[in-house]
Amino acid sequence: MSFDGVFTYAVVNELQQALAGGRITKIHQPAVHELVMQIRSHGRNYKLLLSAHPNYARVHLTNETYDNPAEPPMFCMLLRKHLEGSIIEAIRQVDFDRIIIIETKGRDEIGDIHAKQLIIEIMGRHSNIILVDEETNTIIDSIKHLSPAVNRYRTVLPGHEYIAPPSHGKINPLEATEETIMKKIDFHAGKLADQLVATFSGISPLFAKEAVFRAGLANRATLPKSFISLMDEVRAHHFAPAIYTNGEKEWFYVLPLTHLQAEAKPFATPSELLDRFYFGKAERDRVKQQAHDLERFIANEKAKNEKKLIKLKQTLEEAKRAEQYRLYGELLTANLYAVERGMNEIEVVNYYDENGATITIPLDPQKSPSENAQSYFQKYQKAKNSLNVVQEQIERTNEEIAYFDMLLQQLETAAPKDVEEIREELIEQGYLRARNSKQTKKQKQRAIELERYIASDGTEILVGKNNKQNDYLTNKLARKDEIWLHTKDIPGSHVVIRSKNPSEQTIAEAANLAAYFSKARQSSSVPVDYTRIRYVKKPSGAKPGFVIYENQQTIYVTPDEDLVIKMKKNT
Repeated sequence: MSFDGVFTYAVVNELQQALAGGRITKIHQPAVHELVMQIRSHGRNYKLLLSAHPNYARVHLTNETYDNPAEPPMFCMLLRKHLEGSIIEAIRQVDFDRIIIIETKGRDEIGDIHAKQLIIEIMGRHSNIILVDEETNTIIDSIKHLSPAVNRYRTVLPGHEYIAPPSHGKINPLEATEETIMKKIDFHAGKLADQLVATFSGISPLFAKEAVFRAGLANRATLPKSFISLMDEVRAHHFAPAIYTNGEKEWFYVLPLTHLQAEAKPFATPSELLDRFYFGKAERDRVKQQAHDLERFIANEKAKNEKKLIKLKQTLEEAKRAEQYRLYGELLTANLYAVERGMNEIEVVNYYDENGATITIPLDPQKSPSENAQSYFQKYQKAKNSLNVVQEQIERTNEEIAYFDMLLQQLETAAPKDVEEIREELIEQGYLRARNSKQTKKQKQRAIELERYIASDGTEILVGKNNKQNDYLTNKLARKDEIWLHTKDIPGSHVVIRSKNPSEQTIAEAANLAAYFSKARQSSSVPVDYTRIRYVKKPSGAKPGFVIYENQQTIYVTPDEDLVIKMKKNT
């Protein structure tokens, strides 16, 4: 667990310095488990993200933009009533645990001042955000409710007394001494890191392993000194936020992790680190929940067409035997005198063979000689007629498979608003039914929004995240001499550089976007074609997002998420 008591201590220190004395101006709830508070403090505007997500619970300042629902959830409306306009008195950590309390003071409807606490418990799937009346210690409401039937230790429901999660009798590591460690740790039992985690509150395996590693040959003399030395760094706020990666796994922490054989990427603050580490993760999880039914439908449609393609190819092989059926029919007709009912096959001379070779013709013993000949002529006509039809159907089925494959790729990189546009497209294409007429009208009124990025030289680059956006960007918005990019023969986004003569670096950065928002996101040396918009055409009757192009050049890039984030922040 990277977000442990040490990390919480660092985040609280950052938030206390930035937000204490600030005024809460606006509260939004973009997702079920996430809140964004806008705070005016020290002459600046801040966005504070509070998340009780089961997998991505966290608290930090953010520069990300979150899409808010048309109607705010009830908990969001309640927080607006109680906290908007309030002053943040302090932000503190509880007993070095993963519990943060934001203490506020504000006036109610009649002007009386009230103190409220917004308590964020970062406890994995048990994470919660709870609003408490400080004067009475009564829960006003919480983002997750916990009834007595679920938890006998405490109840998290409006009107109940707030009881903190159990501490399990652990020691606050800030109060630890070398003597404490020597008394509490059994050096003969081994598993010293596990013992540290079990003894001290807020200590994660990452911290404990680092303490043991720095102790060298860990014993009663070295481990206490190593542990206290690390805690001295925490106490003095000597933090070094970094993300560590070994190519397979990622960690993050606010102290140097020398025990990991991994590359470190440093950040200025814990919030910047968290913004980067969780970039897109929570949103993709949200999209996955929102689009679960859609993804399943598209995957099923793709699978159905793949099965259909197998059958069509079998039919095509049958159709290719048309000439053989005609030959059998003609040879049987010429040899009717030699055929008798009940025969399973007959060997005759093939008059079309220059060497006069014989050929064996299978027969239906239930049919007469002439009926067998007619049967082969009928098979010949059927196979001949079906050849063109089957080839057309194969082409159409391949297009369907490619279309659904493209939609699945778009769902992988979609934001919540993109999902709804994909759903609208499937309704318009006749694959899905419209939910209701009112919703359809709203959909038609909604303007298409494109992803916007800025290259290092200031050039604007636009990205379509689904077919509606791709069609709008390529066929309506972009000018004829602007540069259009797309991954070569790989499903992905349309990308347009809003310049007639972009630099090579800008083309490379735009190609990085095209590769990143494609099915080849995890690949290296991804081929990306680029050409001018005037050379990009949408064939008549083609499916949404499908185009053909010419006069293209190809550039090879390896998708770089850090570059994508940097270009997004430039906006």
